[in-house]
Amino acid sequence: MKKTPILLLGAAALSLSACTVTTRPNLNLSASSGNLLAGIVSDKGEGSEYEVGEAVRLHVTARTPGYLTLVARQSDGSAQVLMRNVYIEKGTTTFPREGDNVSFNAGLPRGVQKVRAIFTRVRPTTDLVVGGVYADDRWNAVSDQYLRPFEPEDRDVQETYFYIR
Repeated sequence: MKKTPILLLGAAALSLSACTVTTRPNLNLSASSGNLLAGIVSDKGEGSEYEVGEAVRLHVTARTPGYLTLVARQSDGSAQVLMRNVYIEKGTTTFPREGDNVSFNAGLPRGVQKVRAIFTRVRPTTDLVVGGVYADDRWNAVSDQYLRPFEPEDRDVQETYFYIR
């Protein structure tokens, strides 16, 4: 089973340490006008805390079937795709799913870890590619650009966060 470390976002907030993960619907992004996702939250809840090495599970609730990409942004601004263009049914799906052959474990750097759920009704024909370090404005621009080909009613973006200690 491949282990995928979840990188921390935001210089001191991504350390997992008893924080609850909460959903911030639609993030005021131009790409997030579809209201297709009801939420994303970690198994401990938004704003929760995890220790380095601790397993993290993400619950994504969709109002309709579609394709989901999960991207993590660490506290140092670096980003990583956790799941790419996976089909999910209406309802709540927990990641990683059995059969994904990955595990999500809290990893360095410590601080705030943000996880963004990018959802489309239609399977994307391109992959979201992330690399480098992202400030909030650039991070949002990447999501907006990736979703620009989709009609507003066919796309949605939500994000949650937790701390890595």
